[in-house]
Amino acid sequence: MATIDKLPMTIRGKAMLEAELKKLLLEERPSVIRAIEEARAQGDISENAEYESAKERQAMIEGRIAEIQGKLAGAEVIDTSAIKADRIVFGAFVAIVDTETEEKFNYQIVGVDESDVKKGMISILSPLARALIGKKSGDTVTVQSPKGDKEFEILSFDYK
Repeated sequence: MATIDKLPMTIRGKAMLEAELKKLLLEERPSVIRAIEEARAQGDISENAEYESAKERQAMIEGRIAEIQGKLAGAEVIDTSAIKADRIVFGAFVAIVDTETEEKFNYQIVGVDESDVKKGMISILSPLARALIGKKSGDTVTVQSPKGDKEFEILSFDYK
């Protein structure tokens, strides 16, 4: 599977991943190591459920640590407040309206790990963000959705 060399990420997104990594390294990893040691001290580990559970948790923690380290290593951190563009690019705060229902939406285009539609943050890889990239105020975009094609008009965009 082909991957993009550098995935964009906001400063906020990088800080969130770094905080999670710090918690995993300084709290979760030592905690699971203690749990494994305690389970081993109980004797026969071949039928020890606590030991198996701790080992599974350890594997999950180590996997997540590696995943975060990889994402941070492959991230292009962007200060969205420094962007000066006349078209929509990564980091833009975009106001759009559904041309059919007149419902308005406000989104920021962010990195994959930062996306949270309920908080108005959509992934750079989402169909809507991909449709918005390169466009400007007044343009109309069509996005395929499970309920059929949706058309949105771009009301405005800016960078904060």
